[in-house]
Amino acid sequence: MKKFFISVGLVAAGTASLHADYAPGLNSMETTKFWSVAGTLRGFYDDNYNTAPNGQKQGSAGYEVSPSVSINVPMQQTEFDVKYTYGLYYYQERRNQGNDPYDQTHQVDLWLDHAFSERWQSTVHDTFVVGNEPGLLNPSGGATAQPLRVEGNNIVNDANVALTTDWTREFSTVLSYDNGYYDYQQNGGTAANPSQNGLLTRLEQTISLQPQWLLNPETTILGGFSYQWVNYLGNEPIAIGPAGVTEYSSVRNSQSYIPYIGAQHSFLANLTVSAKVGAQITEYSNSSANQNEVTPWVNSSASYTYAEGSYAQLGVQHMQNATSIASANSAGQVTQSQQSTVITTSVNQEITAKLMGSIIGSAQLSQFIQGAYNNDTSQFYSLGLNLTYTFNQHLSAEVGYNLDCLQSADVSAVGPYSRNRVYLGVTAAY
Repeated sequence: MKKFFISVGLVAAGTASLHADYAPGLNSMETTKFWSVAGTLRGFYDDNYNTAPNGQKQGSAGYEVSPSVSINVPMQQTEFDVKYTYGLYYYQERRNQGNDPYDQTHQVDLWLDHAFSERWQSTVHDTFVVGNEPGLLNPSGGATAQPLRVEGNNIVNDANVALTTDWTREFSTVLSYDNGYYDYQQNGGTAANPSQNGLLTRLEQTISLQPQWLLNPETTILGGFSYQWVNYLGNEPIAIGPAGVTEYSSVRNSQSYIPYIGAQHSFLANLTVSAKVGAQITEYSNSSANQNEVTPWVNSSASYTYAEGSYAQLGVQHMQNATSIASANSAGQVTQSQQSTVITTSVNQEITAKLMGSIIGSAQLSQFIQGAYNNDTSQFYSLGLNLTYTFNQHLSAEVGYNLDCLQSADVSAVGPYSRNRVYLGVTAAY
């Protein structure tokens, strides 16, 4: 069993350093005791902490305090891990303006790995977050539904349960269930000015079955089918349809069928590529005006360990996902979702035995589906640079830079913005 904190995106307010989803691999301290604690203190400057459109940006210096506690219980056939991280972020400019200068975030990560036998293994992974930053509210990675900061204590819970069964030496299956719950605090919107609760509060569920055939030690053939259903829970007006009829959140409810094929191949002992391609067929059960949609579906990745302690990763995804844009066209069709291509890349370079550098970047191209903005596009880019110096297993220091950039020439409701952040901090762990 592995246990590693993988950096996947901007998940914290303020400096929004590139933290990671929680996934297993015990470090040296965790192998000697079942608990560990850590604390991070950073100073930062954020030139657009409200993700305001260009020309309306406000910058602020500030600091971040982020303690965490982890419990790790490895047993003979079971490993249980849970981690809680609290974030407190102070913005000096907000205090100067007479506003509350503090943001608070909470994140709980849980991982349960159990082997029933040599042929039956299961995993349970759950991430619960409270916050207002777009990266924090997208804990599973992939396409971002809302690339802007949303005020309030918004809640996201992302859970996955998987059962892997080895039926023979060459044939196995993976049965999985994904559950994503998104609850946005901002409510009370109108059809002309919908709230984030009306647009994005939802429950996403997916059941998948993936057969796997091992052709040889280097190559596995994949096939599979996923069924996804999305229910919008805001119960608020989000658009004005034909003849002045008000459309509500549930008009975007949908169900999708996703058949796919793929393969995983190890070209070298340190180079593995996986690719799955298929189609996403979506039906809108609560809308008589909106048509069914068929779009490509892609999920691929590559990992290359080019030196001890140094590796590069690349991921490409294309699928339908939720969007914060909603407006009806003259035919009564509401913007239902968006199809997004997301490219992510990361490089972790061990410069010396104690100095580690990392680069993490992503690009998202989204095209809106149906409604007044049908086929219009937006682009969202992010970049993170980080240097970490480890004095010993208990103390490290870091410096970094993050960039976010949202562009949309087609949709005036998505104001283009850029955001630059620099930070300097120390982390102590025991």
